[in-house]
Amino acid sequence: MQHRTSRRSLLTTTAAVAAITVLGSQSPAHASNDVPEAAGTDRRLRAIIARMSVEEKIGQLFVMRVYGHSATAPDQADIDANLRELGVRDASELIAKYHVGGIIYFSWAHNTRDPHQIAALSNGIQAAGLAQRVPLPLLIATDQEHGAVCRVGKPATLFPGAMAMGAGGSTGDARVLGRISGAELAAIGIRQDYSPDADVNINPANPVIGVRSFGADPAAVARMVAAEVRGYQESSVAATAKHFPGHGDTSVDSHTGIPVITHTREQWERLDAPPFRAAVAAGIDAIMTAHIQFPALDPSNDPATLSRPILTGILREQLGFDGVVITDSLGMQGVRDKYGDDRVPVLALKAGVDQLLDPPKLDVAFNGVRAAVASGELPESRLDESLLRILRLKDRRGLFARPYVTARGVDRTVGTRAHLAAADEIAERTTTLLANPHGLLPLSRHRHARLLITGANPDSPSGTTGPPIRVLAHALTELGFHTTELPTGTLPSAAQIEAAVKAAAGQDAVIVGTYNAGAGGAQSRLMAALGTTGVPVVHLALRNPYDIANATGYAASLATYCWTDVELRAAARVLTGRARPRGRLPVAVPRADDPTQDLYPIGYGLSY
Repeated sequence: MQHRTSRRSLLTTTAAVAAITVLGSQSPAHASNDVPEAAGTDRRLRAIIARMSVEEKIGQLFVMRVYGHSATAPDQADIDANLRELGVRDASELIAKYHVGGIIYFSWAHNTRDPHQIAALSNGIQAAGLAQRVPLPLLIATDQEHGAVCRVGKPATLFPGAMAMGAGGSTGDARVLGRISGAELAAIGIRQDYSPDADVNINPANPVIGVRSFGADPAAVARMVAAEVRGYQESSVAATAKHFPGHGDTSVDSHTGIPVITHTREQWERLDAPPFRAAVAAGIDAIMTAHIQFPALDPSNDPATLSRPILTGILREQLGFDGVVITDSLGMQGVRDKYGDDRVPVLALKAGVDQLLDPPKLDVAFNGVRAAVASGELPESRLDESLLRILRLKDRRGLFARPYVTARGVDRTVGTRAHLAAADEIAERTTTLLANPHGLLPLSRHRHARLLITGANPDSPSGTTGPPIRVLAHALTELGFHTTELPTGTLPSAAQIEAAVKAAAGQDAVIVGTYNAGAGGAQSRLMAALGTTGVPVVHLALRNPYDIANATGYAASLATYCWTDVELRAAARVLTGRARPRGRLPVAVPRADDPTQDLYPIGYGLSY
């Protein structure tokens, strides 16, 4: 490990390991599958719970952010942020003061610089947890969905996102993704991943899910969800299906408002429920709630996160899920509109939630729960019920037996050549050819040696090289083409469009990337202008495949579903014939002039 360990830390760790051994928690990772062994595990876990104070029990239900690359020695700016937002200096103080049961890692919180640093941070967090009066390992989590949402970047292996995986359509690939990603997360101490996304994205205008979904076919999404869940849990990482009861048909972002789902109960059963049913059948460890109103499931119009009819009545009783239910972030506006921050965690627990994720002010949320217990509104037995589920999950994923990670484990697992090759191979199976009417593709080094790469150039998702035009140009250069880069952004001005048209002169082909291109918008005008130059234009939809409905003037069009390195490298190989396009649309693309009609249906895709 690339850090210096103090004698005090070693003594704390040794004492903590001794304490956990005394508690007799060296149970097999999957002991719950055997009824007698599960009963014995429950007895041991209940004995731990019996030793805990009310405050310790409350703390275990919270999963919190914390700033810094180290559990005990973060940078001063991160200490200041922790003091301002949490009232503590670092992760170790957070655990000591509030007894939190989990930590969520974010790149913006400076938790995820590099694999060895992450592993050291995880070990420091576990040492703090095991140094408590009742020693308990923490469940460290993150959002490693791949594609558009990733918190752990290079040199870790980064895979295509969910919609790209849906385009590939291979449950075997989804399982490999989960198994490899899970192994790499476990090697750096992250044992819960808030993935896969089980939402069925039937609304092209969805501002928050979109390409994070496997697609619009409930049965296909269900198959992919189940496969990825099995992959993660084979690597002893708790998968977390989200966002129950289904966030796929929304036009409002729950980070900033409260979406309302207008599906009937029958539509929910047919459209939204299948992936969650499949996740439960696959033995998923955790399910995350959505901050959405769903009147057909709960006419009170409470957000699903706070709805007992939805979380207990449907998820627990109808779907038979007895694993951990975790809220989406309690800092999101969708769950804060109706009730105060002190009441939200109480109402979530009363609805059937077990883990409370990242409230905006931990002291307010913690004290709200403590007041509800003191008044009798929340019986202490209700805390015990959630705590038992959380401890079962920690035990099942091996945290009691193996709370720490090693530098050797990082080196032999994270970003290995075999893992990176698997990601590249999977990405090749996802790129979707939507149009090639005149056989322009694949591009030839003899006929199309000079290429202009232009268009949208959004910041790449966390941890990838980016920006996308540069990555694509570099990949094509490595394949023997001469490339010119000219980014024009997502809102190209008239001057930028004119510059792109001039730059096209003398080129053999133009590749133009679009990113959420609207009808008649600036990106569409750029495409149309390039189409008048006489130079053949290849359209590349960098995010939403729906962009092709608003594009004109192209001689060929492909969808990559994400602008990460692995997808762009795969697109370069497909563009040049090093790989053939095999992806099929996992969503329908509606016509721009009549959204009730499909321009391209689910399952559409060309090849050569």
